Amino acid sequence: MKSIKEKQNTSFAALKDALGLTNAMQAPRLKSIFVSAGVGSFKDKKKVDLVLDRLTKITGQKPSARGAKKSVASFKSREGDVVGVLVTLRGPRMFGFLDKLISVALPRTKDFRGLSPSSIDEMGNMTIGVREHTVFPETADEELKDVFGMGVTIVTTAKNRAVARAFFTHLGFPFAKQEKGKK
Repeated sequence: MKSIKEKQNTSFAALKDALGLTNAMQAPRLKSIFVSAGVGSFKDKKKVDLVLDRLTKITGQKPSARGAKKSVASFKSREGDVVGVLVTLRGPRMFGFLDKLISVALPRTKDFRGLSPSSIDEMGNMTIGVREHTVFPETADEELKDVFGMGVTIVTTAKNRAVARAFFTHLGFPFAKQEKGKK
C-alpha cells in the first residue's frame, strides 16, 4: 500500500486528465495540518496537562496552549486563560499523522460511514471533527473519563472545492456515498 506522500507525488499523473492540468506544478499538494482541541474546564490544571500530553502522543509534536481572547463573565474566564491547544504539522510528521488518521483512526470511529464532501471548503481545505481522541492507538488506556474531541484541518494548494475533492479522493480519503437527490 502506498503512503500519502507517495500518492501526493503521483497526483499529477493521476489527475491531469480529470482536472485539465498541463504542468506538474499545478497539481494540488498538502501544505500543513492543524490539530486543535478545547480543554473544557480550563481552571483544572490536570485537564489541561492531560490534553497536552495526549495530543503530544497522537501527533508526535508538542502542542501550544491557546489563551482566551476576551474575558467572558458568564463562563468565568479571563483574557489569557488557556482554553485550547493547537499543533501545526508539516513535512514527515504531517504525512505520518495523515496516514494514521486515514488507515487507523477513522475506521475505528464508532458508526463511521465516510467523510462528508461538505467538509471541504471553497478554498480547497478540509476540516474533520474527531469526537473521541481514543480512536488513535497511542491513547488506548483504561481511563476513559477524560475523553475529548479534536478538530483536524488539512490545508492544501487546491484552488477550489472540485479540485480538492478529486485530490483527496486520489489520496484515499473515505468519502460517504451520496444518495440520489442530495448534494
